[in-house]
Amino acid sequence: MSVRYAVAAPAAVHASAQAAGVDAYTLTAARFWATSVALLGLAGLVIGKMALTRSARRIGDGGRRQAIVALVAGLIAVVGGALNLAVADGGPGTGNGVVGGALALVLGLIATVLGRLALARSRRTTAPADQPTG
Repeated sequence: MSVRYAVAAPAAVHASAQAAGVDAYTLTAARFWATSVALLGLAGLVIGKMALTRSARRIGDGGRRQAIVALVAGLIAVVGGALNLAVADGGPGTGNGVVGGALALVLGLIATVLGRLALARSRRTTAPADQPTG
């Protein structure tokens, strides 16, 4: 039975030392990265929604540039959020940016889908008149 307690003691010390050093308002490097990638995903989502609206109205270039920006921002947010979740060694509240990484992953996926839909719709609306669109 002494082996069981010897293995559990270092794990408990590590968990208590990690939780004591980081509180809810401490901005760690991982939290900063996760927050910035989540904000990029949010920006991609807003731009993707604007591009989708513009492609439906057929104004200008049909939102093609905005769709590409939303697509790229969404992909960067997905990759950044996934990397942050992959290297995190604790759960929420440990200072590893787990919540921000998950939020970045979700917002990035939505931004990517919106950007892709707007890009497909802008290609249909900007097709030359002599070629069939469908």
